[in-house]
Amino acid sequence: MLNTAMMRSTLAAAFLLAALQIVGASDYPAPAESDYTIRDFRFTSGETLPELHLHYRTLGKADKDAQGKTTNAVLVMHGTTGSGAQFIRPEFAGELFGDGQPLDATKFFIVLPDGIGHGKSSKPSDGLRAKFPRYGYRDMIDAQYRLLTDGLGLNHARLVMGTSMGGMHTWLWGEMHPDFMDALMPLASLPRQVSGRNRAWRRIIIDAIRNDPGWSGGEYKMQPPSLRTAAEMLWFMSSNPPLRQKEAPTLAKTDEVLDKFVADIVKADDANDVLYALEASRDYDPGLDLEKIRAPLLAINSTDDLINPPELGILEREIKRVPHGRALLLPLSEKTRGHGSHTIAALWKDELVRLLTESEK
Repeated sequence: MLNTAMMRSTLAAAFLLAALQIVGASDYPAPAESDYTIRDFRFTSGETLPELHLHYRTLGKADKDAQGKTTNAVLVMHGTTGSGAQFIRPEFAGELFGDGQPLDATKFFIVLPDGIGHGKSSKPSDGLRAKFPRYGYRDMIDAQYRLLTDGLGLNHARLVMGTSMGGMHTWLWGEMHPDFMDALMPLASLPRQVSGRNRAWRRIIIDAIRNDPGWSGGEYKMQPPSLRTAAEMLWFMSSNPPLRQKEAPTLAKTDEVLDKFVADIVKADDANDVLYALEASRDYDPGLDLEKIRAPLLAINSTDDLINPPELGILEREIKRVPHGRALLLPLSEKTRGHGSHTIAALWKDELVRLLTESEK
């Protein structure tokens, strides 16, 4: 999820504290946290991990019908270098999970996992560093599927949705497990292989880290200078020009804002984790099998998203291949946040309600 909260996975505790502070106002329960362990997990690279730990948060309780089918599970997936904790915020959970809201936690069972390499799940910085297995998006989805089915006993999802990388995962979920869900909602993503400027900014960060003498093949004692380059690139890409100009209207103010953003990231994150997270998109290519998606799908992007710019026309063209697909482009406004609009639920929650209504069975 490339927005101003990106790459701050270690700030999860702060997010959860904020959640506890707003429970009364938003009327949704604090999430329960747990871990699920998959033994001898085999990655698509052929590498294995004796124990893969997936951290996750849940709100609500799972329900099943008379036939034993899970009826109310909702999977929400985060973006690159984020975690499930990022959703426990007023602009997301406060708009969606409360009493009478679209994903009312008294009616839905909401699952917020930390993907492989992210948050409190198994990741390079746990100790293996650059010896951690090379994971891709399909590995991340495989692990999430096993968490839901084997770990939580769910056999169906009412909704699968995600932001940025989580949106990319949503497209793949629809192809890899087409009968598992009633509805899909990818936000801030495109249904095609990463390329063009989207590939370029990732490659710039990857090259900066791998070519940094301070990286030392992943065995650094302190965070290498290239982590600062990564943070600067993320600040550049993650919002829209009008908003950045408003918050940084002068040379001095721009330096001040950028320095603070970078300092927070360098304090909280790890270069190997960032490197792996960006390299994981190498196996993303849903454009091969869009016709396999059976569930109603609503894709939402914004016109001010520098990572998925509407000028490319990719979403409008490819959505026609999805049997029950629909695309929505949010116009630039004072409320949009560029790529980060995906987490501002007030912008699109009415469309979520429409999708849930249309996909009722």
